[in-house]
Amino acid sequence: MDEVKAHNVALNRLKGRTLAWFSKPANIILLVFLIALVVLTLYPLVSLLTETFTVHAGREARAAGRSAGEYTAYHFERLFATRENDYSSIQFYEPFLNTLLVSLAASLIAIVFGGTVAFLVTRTNLRYIKFVSAVFTFPYIMPSWTLALFWETFFKNVNIGLKTSNGIMAAVFGVYMPEWFVYGAFPIALVLGLHYAPYAFILIGTMLRNMDASLEEAATILRTGRFRIIRRITLPVVRPAIMSTFLLVFASSMSAYSVPVFLGSPVRYYMLSTKMKSLIDSYPGQAYIIAAVMILMGMVILLLNQRVTGSRRQYTTVSGKSHQIKRIDLGRARMPLTILLVIVLLLVAVVPLLTFAMESVIVKAGDYSLSNMTLDFWIGTDLTKRLDQGDSTGILLNPKVWNALGYSLGLALLSAFIAGTCGILVGYGVAKRRGSRLANAVNAMSFFPYLMPSLAFGAIYLAMSSRVPWLRGFPLLVLVGSVKYLPFASRSGLNAMLQLSGEIEEAAVITGVPWWKRMLKVIFPIQKAGFLSGYLVPMVSCMRELSLFVLLVPTSNAILTTMLMQYSEKGWAQFGNAINLLIIIVVLLVNFIVNRLTGASIDKGVGG
Repeated sequence: MDEVKAHNVALNRLKGRTLAWFSKPANIILLVFLIALVVLTLYPLVSLLTETFTVHAGREARAAGRSAGEYTAYHFERLFATRENDYSSIQFYEPFLNTLLVSLAASLIAIVFGGTVAFLVTRTNLRYIKFVSAVFTFPYIMPSWTLALFWETFFKNVNIGLKTSNGIMAAVFGVYMPEWFVYGAFPIALVLGLHYAPYAFILIGTMLRNMDASLEEAATILRTGRFRIIRRITLPVVRPAIMSTFLLVFASSMSAYSVPVFLGSPVRYYMLSTKMKSLIDSYPGQAYIIAAVMILMGMVILLLNQRVTGSRRQYTTVSGKSHQIKRIDLGRARMPLTILLVIVLLLVAVVPLLTFAMESVIVKAGDYSLSNMTLDFWIGTDLTKRLDQGDSTGILLNPKVWNALGYSLGLALLSAFIAGTCGILVGYGVAKRRGSRLANAVNAMSFFPYLMPSLAFGAIYLAMSSRVPWLRGFPLLVLVGSVKYLPFASRSGLNAMLQLSGEIEEAAVITGVPWWKRMLKVIFPIQKAGFLSGYLVPMVSCMRELSLFVLLVPTSNAILTTMLMQYSEKGWAQFGNAINLLIIIVVLLVNFIVNRLTGASIDKGVGG
């Protein structure tokens, strides 16, 4: 009898603990996302690892001397240990070192440049803050290859690379830049760093903007020096944002493909992404090994990020108490700094746009006279006869372009809504259960998709869709876009939640406010700027994405980026530049509408 009673007591305790565990919304959220992420991230990862041991049909099967479908370690031996003709060095070790160098340099450039501008905008009396805040996002809105193309067009000359023609600097000003400046590690790292600098601007800027001014005021009262305050108070507070930025930029730069192609291939400077693309058709097993190595590199950075933002560290900077930021007076340096920053932004963000606009109206390349300019590539009705172009109408009168625009916009908005909403929930769950095994697992797995190269990620989901017919087409694109850009949304949500003091939600709990109402009425309004970036940045990413969708877009439909690629491959540079501008205009318009409706923007309103 006593044993039965003891058994019932133990059972009741277990039941009570289970009910108590499930009564906390954060636990339910984490459990649901753990299951979803296992299916959406671990399964593709396992599929990728399986492909590294699989013999594929064609040239690879003949080289391995095995039948397609068999398992072998030949790919590893061939890629890592073949000294003949320096095969391993050329195919892996040199690209690996190049990738490590470029990714680290790009991350440093993005953090220093973006973080410095974020500090100037949020914590000083810099002038033209709204202009700086708005224009700073342009490099991210533009596809990365457009910045690379602009760099090459501006600085190339007949003395370097393929020696085809002179760029603007050589043709107009007679300045011939050296090879290392135009092609190779330096321009690749610089372009990628500038392209991803808005990551730092957005993440670090929001933390600085929402930081309780009393922390710095207390140090000022104690007569602590300004640089010591920045080093001992400001930098530790924004450390989660710095590490998140480093993780995002490193992973993005590591898997970048278009920029290394434009600025590396002319001088045979290869990275892992370009090598993977060159091998995926002939030796896919080796290509998937390179993809696995890139994922492993990202995981190392992810583990470092978790150590820095571990459970024993506290980064709460938003409490229930009101505060007002006291901006630093730059004094005599105010105008020189403002002018310098505006000039840099004009060179990085505005000049490329003007160049693309000019290139979209020029009939004959290299001739910039007014007689050689026309709007026919935008609004022309009979380009076939006059300009010998394949499409008979300008892009604004072309039904295919409008269909691609609708397809792209629908894909971007739906993917952004799913990724942003899931990112907020993941950030909430991880912040509330920070330090637990469940939270750490979900936090790590939510970043896996970003560590996987876009080409490999798209190829794996394409193979998966062959077994799920209803998933093909638009639903597949939405799923891939949502999963691929969940990491940024989850990082944005987590950073916002780490700033939020638990006192705020506890007050709502005491008054009996249900969880969903606390999220909508309390938490979201307070951190609206941070949360909305989790929607806007995935939308921007989807609108300008190419590598991720190029294998998945149905032949009957097209998105703007694949149409841009098709025009560029056919040599119709005017159409390509026009569509590039169209993408940027659409993104800016969406950002403007969101800003008017909610007060937030892609830069989270950092500039006020």
